Formats: sequence, C-alpha cells, structure tokens
Amino acid sequence: MDKQLREKFNHNFNTEKYADYIRELENLHPGALDFRNAETPIFVKKDFKHKMLDATEEIINVITSPFFKTITARSIPEKFKMPGEGEHPQFVVFDYGICKNEAGELEPQLIEMQGFPTLFAYQAYHSDITAKYAEVPENYSSYLGGYTREKYIQDLKEIILGGHDPSEVILLEIFPEQQKTRIDFYCTEKLVGIKTVCLTRLKADGTQLYYEDNGKKQNVKRIYNRVIFDDLEKQGDIGRIIDLKKEYDVEWCPHPNWFYRISKFTLPFIDHPFIPETFFLSEITKPVDLSKFVLKPLFSFAGMGVVIDVTQEDIDQVKDPENWILQKKVQYADVIETPNEPAKAEIRLFYFWKEGWKRPIPVHNLVRLSKGKMIGTRYNKDKDWVGGSIAYFEKD
Repeated sequence: MDKQLREKFNHNFNTEKYADYIRELENLHPGALDFRNAETPIFVKKDFKHKMLDATEEIINVITSPFFKTITARSIPEKFKMPGEGEHPQFVVFDYGICKNEAGELEPQLIEMQGFPTLFAYQAYHSDITAKYAEVPENYSSYLGGYTREKYIQDLKEIILGGHDPSEVILLEIFPEQQKTRIDFYCTEKLVGIKTVCLTRLKADGTQLYYEDNGKKQNVKRIYNRVIFDDLEKQGDIGRIIDLKKEYDVEWCPHPNWFYRISKFTLPFIDHPFIPETFFLSEITKPVDLSKFVLKPLFSFAGMGVVIDVTQEDIDQVKDPENWILQKKVQYADVIETPNEPAKAEIRLFYFWKEGWKRPIPVHNLVRLSKGKMIGTRYNKDKDWVGGSIAYFEKD
C-alpha cells in the first residue's frame, strides 16, 4: 500500500467533505444506495497489483483448459442446470484479501471468484466521484489492463448488448427494487440503455421470451443476468416463475451455469502460493488441523454458512460433504490506517471476456473494507471507515 498517499488522505479528511461525497453518490439515483460506502479508497503499489494479476493468470490457465468443463460438471446443481451455456462467461471477478504471510510481508490471497457480474456500471461512476473526492494523483488509476473510463464503458455496453437493440436486452433480477445493490441496476440502465425486469414478469410464448411494458409485449433476445438462483430459493413462495430449464430463443450474459463453474468449486484444482490450499470435504482421507481451515458450503451467497472456527462436531454434522470445502485460513492484514483502529481490505478484480477472446482481461475493481471478523455488513455494524470502496493502482 502507498504509505505517502494514505498519510496525505487521512490528514486531509474531514466529515463535511465525506458527507458531500456520499451525497454525490446518492444523487446517482436517490434512495438506491443501500450499502455503506467507506470513507476512503485504497492506494495500491504496482508490485502488489502485479502479484494479484499474475496469480489470476494462473487461475485463468485452469479456467481455459480443455478439461475445465469436465472437472466442473458436478458444480451445477441439477435443479439449476440450464441449456444454452456457451463457451465462457462474459464477466469474471476474483476476490483477493490483503494478507500477511509468515514472514510478515503483505501478499494477496484469493478468497473467492465468480463467473458472474458485480457492480460494473456503478463502479464507473463511483471511481470518477471518488478520484475527485480523494484527490487521486494521475499516476494512479482504478482501471486495469490499459483501460480508460471511455474504453471500459464502450466494452461494457458492447458485451451486455451483444449486437442487439437495447429494447431487446434486459437486466434480469428477482425483486430488483429490494436488492441492496440496486443502485448498480439504475447505473446500468443509464449507461447501457436497457431496462431492469423482475424474473416474475418474464413470460414465454413458445420459445420466445417477453415481458409486458405498459401493456405492450416486449420481446427479449438477450439477458444480462443478475439472478443468483440458489439465493432465489431463500425467497420462499414468490408465485409463478417461468421454467428456465426449457430452451428459449435467448442469449445469456453470462449464462447462469457459469456462476457455479467458476466459484469456490474451482479452488481445489488450483495450486499457487497466493491461493489458499483447499479441499473438497468428501475427498479428505487423512486428519487435518481444523484450526488452520475454514469450512464453506459450495452453494451459498454473501458468506452465509461459513464456519470460521471449525470443530470436528461441525464436520460430523455435514450431511453432504461433496458440497463443502475446507479452505486454509489466511491472515488479513490490518493495513488500512484510519483515525481509530486499522481496517482490513479485499480487492475484487473485474475481468471482461468478449466473444472471440481466448482469455478474459482485467479492467476495473471494487474494494470492501472491514474491521470485523469477516468482510461484510453483518460483521461491521457501528464501525466507521468500512464498507464499499475502490482501489487506485499505481500505473506501470
């Protein structure tokens, strides 16, 4: 981390300036910013940036191998498996914790990854507003891979639209107006020109999908998917939902199957110093020191079901060990200095994967700051200098 920029930001910080900053973010769509935005961005030196990028290339080697679909075949729950998958997802994200190794040095450690989009549109606005608020120098950028704001927005639009008219493309979510990340939906509508549609409004006429817009039938040719289907089950009885296991004349961006293929399920297949040792619980044949591992369900959302202090009793209670992993604990570094206690940080790297590209490439990021036992809102109640943020990377 850049010590000089951290000291400068902290010295210049004041609550009035922060309040103005939050007001500007809220004005992107009043009433839609439903998660805490941290007081500070983070400033990342280029050596740490390259450690993350180099480790991610090793993961991508696995994802792009000819055997990847075979080894991840059972990652997709049968009840959620859908036709029309395609060769790869259009979006992939990788979450790295800023950690300390045994020598006390800072290093990234992969926490999770998803073949699924995140706050791609919101971050385009967020990074601009934050750069102005934090007085980020020109030799630092939130973008990666040679991207600029203009190129990022252009490619984001091209990927989501896939050559279709915006009227035939939708952002699909379940009860979008209730989602904590809904500000991104409104930013997507503004940037890309598409509409957000609730899954309960989607209908079928043979193989054609449509929804009704002010009494008019609007055909859907492409879906920018934001529905997490295993989270959908937690909604309970939500009425009629279209059967998406049938084959329709529609393109997915990305296809729901990739949420499962590129996920915690992939971790046991990767060997790299910056990727914590991970095992499927069902494949452990000798005793392990449980104090060094966390227990995670494969099919969960936002950290639900994770056991940090694992006991043998926790292991014995698992009825489906093939759907759980043991992942080696990492030591998050209290590296972000704040006016009181220091904060931990996770950096989520954004990757685009356009049609015709052999590999995805890095483009942007988001950050989550925490002072709790884990990253996430429920672990940071009544804390300051925590929540959503963004990294600015030193340019090469």
